[in-house]
Amino acid sequence: MYSILLSAGWPIWPLLIISILGLAIVIERAWYLRQIQVFPRDCLETAFGLANAISSGKSIPDSEIAALKQTSPAGSLFACLLREKLNGNSADSAIEELQATAQSVWLKLDRYLGILATIATIAPLLGLFGTVVGMIEIFGSQGAINGGAGSPQQLAHGISVALYNTAFGLLIAIPALAAWRGLRALANQRQRECEEFTRQLFKKLYPTTESNTSP
Repeated sequence: MYSILLSAGWPIWPLLIISILGLAIVIERAWYLRQIQVFPRDCLETAFGLANAISSGKSIPDSEIAALKQTSPAGSLFACLLREKLNGNSADSAIEELQATAQSVWLKLDRYLGILATIATIAPLLGLFGTVVGMIEIFGSQGAINGGAGSPQQLAHGISVALYNTAFGLLIAIPALAAWRGLRALANQRQRECEEFTRQLFKKLYPTTESNTSP
């Protein structure tokens, strides 16, 4: 592997850096977007249990709502609705606060995905840059300038730089693009699940409201 890196020349190092960054993002996002991470065990039961208690007029400590908020991204949405109902705010006020909280939650679900898409875009360009560098080394050799055959070692090195960088650029871009599309779909799925459970909780807390409850 080290010999390949040497043959590919210095243009390969930017590709290696973005490949490590992309792999780290894929692992982090795949872990974060797990269903159990967004909807931890007993999160829904806790939220609807607190909703039942609030609807029946029981006093709920604010610490329980605060604890629910800290559990997960979905917990932030549930806690927002519960606190609005506990404070006696109207459905319209609850929707307004819920929309603001939802924007923050969606940003957390989408975090780093833009960087991964950028990596998938620029990797082939960096590979093309390495190809150009390799071609410059070929035609810039002393033999090529003087119209001679050139050094075989110089020609071989230039060709290896060109081909290795092209291959590495594609090798990084293709999995990065596939991972981005998969994680993008997973983030959208988690968002839809959050919206659906939040809508159900809203209907439970404000049963007579006909307003649009989408965050």
